[in-house]
Amino acid sequence: MTSGDDILDGADTLLTPKGLKVKSYETLQNLWAGYGHIARLQVIPIDEDAPSNASYRGKTQSLILKIVKPPHQNGKSKKQVDEGHLRKLISYQVEQRFYTDFARQVPASIAPVAECIASVSESSRAGEPTIAMVLTDLKETFSVEGEKRGELNETQVHAALRWLAGFHGFWWRSAGSVSREAMRLPPLEEARLNRKNGRAGLWLNGGYTYLATRQKEYASLKEDEDSEWCTALCTPVPESKTGQTMAELVAQILSPSIDNSSPSPTREYETLIHGDVKSENLFTNTSGSEVAFFDFQYVGLGLGVCDLAKLFTCSVTKSLLAGSMQIPSHLDMQDGECQLLEYYRNTLEEISGKKYPWDEIVMHWKTALVDWHRFQISWGQWGNSEWLEARVRQILRDQTWIEWAVEAAEQKP
Repeated sequence: MTSGDDILDGADTLLTPKGLKVKSYETLQNLWAGYGHIARLQVIPIDEDAPSNASYRGKTQSLILKIVKPPHQNGKSKKQVDEGHLRKLISYQVEQRFYTDFARQVPASIAPVAECIASVSESSRAGEPTIAMVLTDLKETFSVEGEKRGELNETQVHAALRWLAGFHGFWWRSAGSVSREAMRLPPLEEARLNRKNGRAGLWLNGGYTYLATRQKEYASLKEDEDSEWCTALCTPVPESKTGQTMAELVAQILSPSIDNSSPSPTREYETLIHGDVKSENLFTNTSGSEVAFFDFQYVGLGLGVCDLAKLFTCSVTKSLLAGSMQIPSHLDMQDGECQLLEYYRNTLEEISGKKYPWDEIVMHWKTALVDWHRFQISWGQWGNSEWLEARVRQILRDQTWIEWAVEAAEQKP
């Protein structure tokens, strides 16, 4: 656990070199599973009476402190690898790398994010990191906080799509400058490679739900023979020459390659994705017309539609996707869903200066929905799960998409 002394000590360490000190603070929340705290700091200049600080006299500045101090893994030897624990540790390292080296590159007019004022990372004797970052407070400009598992209204949905299209569009045109060789592999692969001073980049595969890092859940789904999704997703696809299951096919299509030169049918559309898009990871302005996302623990390479799959399922009202209709067992793309996807695509093309043909993005979109559903059905469902199931049932009987998916997967290295 992180105590009040830890918060003050961490804040002082980072702020003193900046000529600032903490006047007061409040703890906002605990990090998942006791991995640390997030606090809001009210700071003032150390020498408030200095002539250079005259404009700050009597005023405070609001900043955010994030401290990551993982709990001890009692009873586990170094040979035992807890995938979930390792995923969290790497995710916080990835987030720190994003804020210190990548966030500043994205113009605020395209996709505003918090600015990193200062950051530090240290390792304990057990080799686990203690990370502290001081960030600008997004709530100063974006005063409305997104709710946990909440639904966004139509204005907020379009604002979120503009932010995502801006973020994806910026990195789509700049993805070639991101070194894949420095990017982080799935947790268990990282553990097997046992890198002490190696990779320190973002995730090679953005997000936390992809198949390579969810083998335990996938194994449980494969054993659940009473589930329709065991048959639909976990049995070999007849059209596949390699005997892959549908879950394996879509995972292969969506997985970025570590080799920049490897041929791939999706390579030219890869960008950096946020990796955990939901209402509680954003702030909006009072009108809902602008948003800013935070929580970049799972930022990495991928197709932008993978961010949309989670957004549409978890934070968009069903009426915006399918109108007032009762959701049938099988559902084609309805006008509302089509309009939102087209709005995203148009904005993405405008920001990136590149073209994303409609037929191509639709194939990628269907693939992302199937992959996201595989995670939800094996881990736990929430949001528009009825809509998602109906969409995936329809996709899985779309022979044109199946043939495309098999061919696309076979072209991947």
